[in-house]
Amino acid sequence: MRAALYRQTGPSSVLSVEELPTPEPGPGQVRVRVACSGVNPTDWKTRSGATGRDPEGFQVPHQDGAGVVDALGEGVSGLSVGQRVWLYLAAAGNRWGTAAELSVVPAERAVPLPASASFELGACLGVPAVTAAHCLSCAGGGPGALEGTSVLVAGGAGAVGHYAIELAKHAGARVVATVSSEQKAALARAAGADLVVNYRQPGAAEAVRQFAGRVERVVEVAVGANLDLDLAVCGPGSVVVVYASEAADPALPTRRLMTANLTLHYVLLYGVPAPELAEAVAWVSRALADGALSALPLHRYPLAEVAAAQDAVQQGAIGKVLVLP
Repeated sequence: MRAALYRQTGPSSVLSVEELPTPEPGPGQVRVRVACSGVNPTDWKTRSGATGRDPEGFQVPHQDGAGVVDALGEGVSGLSVGQRVWLYLAAAGNRWGTAAELSVVPAERAVPLPASASFELGACLGVPAVTAAHCLSCAGGGPGALEGTSVLVAGGAGAVGHYAIELAKHAGARVVATVSSEQKAALARAAGADLVVNYRQPGAAEAVRQFAGRVERVVEVAVGANLDLDLAVCGPGSVVVVYASEAADPALPTRRLMTANLTLHYVLLYGVPAPELAEAVAWVSRALADGALSALPLHRYPLAEVAAAQDAVQQGAIGKVLVLP
């Protein structure tokens, strides 16, 4: 099979596209013929060495994708050959990521994809949608606890922000999204945000307060840059869930956080306990079946241009970058 891979970490030039022997699924694994591979920031960061070390032998990158089950390993139930699936965390502790014609993953990381959803939409889900679901539900009570509440999504045009908006609306919440440009505002509105605010403009916090009163939940992409706004619109019992790190660790105003009785909750998807991860995946699946999830604007690259695809994500491409094996 043809696959993108790297044997050492570094710039995107360490990536190559080569012929590899067809991998066989082991016990509890499935092999998937990949239709689309989704590219996330975590993919280029891991390849660059920013979050890991050189692989043992080689690594096929990319955590997310969609395709058709091609073979079943021993003991696998609930999936069948020919079934359409979307994949998440395919390259976590596994050399067979989705930037290839075939990927071999633990069976639980291959999730049925309904006929109503395209492979491209399926490849957009994975890390962004599951992260969004966990951020919205990790404070307890699951999606049901969000009904009638106010949710603030920082970075509403990003992939996690996009699905945080759609999942919060699916759960019955009122959603405010913050963005930095009119182009991004249009994307947040298209996702269903009830109010979109440019956080760079004066009066952003007041606009949020007038619409929502107290915000119960914040899905936060940059807590250092946005904490003043978060504190201005939150109150006792509010939870700010942070899913991304910044270039430098922010200085946290402990006294103000204490006074506000506000909770900061940090999320890294790779370390989420299995039962909580399964709950987030199940919510994404329900929302997908209900037609509540959509794809961001797509940027498509052939497998031979996988380095350019990762570079596009690193450079902040607006929308979702896909690699087509």
